Amino acid sequence: MNNSANESNNSPEIITNVVKDCNTLPTKPISSQTNPLGSPPTHIQTLLATLVHVQTKVELELPIHFTVIHIGKPNEEVPPNVDVSGFPHSQVVSRIHANIIRDGDDFYIEDKGSANGTYINHTPLPVGNRHRLKTGDRIALGKEDKVSFIFQLKV
Repeated sequence: MNNSANESNNSPEIITNVVKDCNTLPTKPISSQTNPLGSPPTHIQTLLATLVHVQTKVELELPIHFTVIHIGKPNEEVPPNVDVSGFPHSQVVSRIHANIIRDGDDFYIEDKGSANGTYINHTPLPVGNRHRLKTGDRIALGKEDKVSFIFQLKV
């Protein structure tokens, strides 16, 4: 048996001139094509968390790049990420009122010892306890539901 003949038969074939004419290439943008397995392209999901002020319908987008979001009024100790001082009846809200904590895709709220309390769906949230927020939860900062927000999570 001739080794050189076997080597030439087992050698990989070299393919040249695969693309002969660029006009025959696909013209769709890559993002609208499917991948080689036939499934649609992957889209990066973005998380959007908002608080909708019940009394004025103002929607506040939460800065989700923070793991802790401070809610309150301007102060020198812990400046709020969500400043409620411009909303009606904000006098019932403490300067350092509550925090929203992000843990992955979950959001929790915690009262930080506010004078008038934090209420979730009309139930008092004990100081230091965390409540896992769900879309539609009503957050009242202070008594009598005068400064209230609806938590919304959108993907």
